[in-house]
Amino acid sequence: MLYLNNYFLDKEVLSLQTTTPIASIIKEIINPDNLKIEGFYCKDRFSKKILVLLVQDIREIVDDGYIVNDQEALADPEDLVKLREIINIDFNLLGKKVETISKDKIGKVSDYSIDSSSMFIQKLYVQKPLLKNLNNGTLIIGRDQINEITPNKVIINDLLSPSLQNANAIV
Repeated sequence: MLYLNNYFLDKEVLSLQTTTPIASIIKEIINPDNLKIEGFYCKDRFSKKILVLLVQDIREIVDDGYIVNDQEALADPEDLVKLREIINIDFNLLGKKVETISKDKIGKVSDYSIDSSSMFIQKLYVQKPLLKNLNNGTLIIGRDQINEITPNKVIINDLLSPSLQNANAIV
């Protein structure tokens, strides 16, 4: 099921062992190479340290939070050798400029939706600049339309015609 990114934030991490909250989710960790949520930064309820909850350690996502086995599911970011490069990139998708292959400026990413079963970002919601936004709302870009992601922008395939562009817009 697809959820907007805010659905995954500001939730508690709940331990099955103690049946109590052990941490609070702060921010997702996005792999810019494949747009997958690899984990979440969270604030430990006891030590107040910023730790990482890896997606594979989540047993279930419920409306109240993330259910994990126990406190051992939370890791110090320094201990995650395989994820270190992605953590160091500190990739943020919100506010990133979006343009086409032919350099047409489309707008900025205002939101995105995530598939809760795979944790892949499936759709980008792009807010057009004010002058281009007079008759259209948000443009929805599917992950199959993304051509490249750079540190500064998302490059998408060219939009074929104004009618196609309007077909993807929410008014």
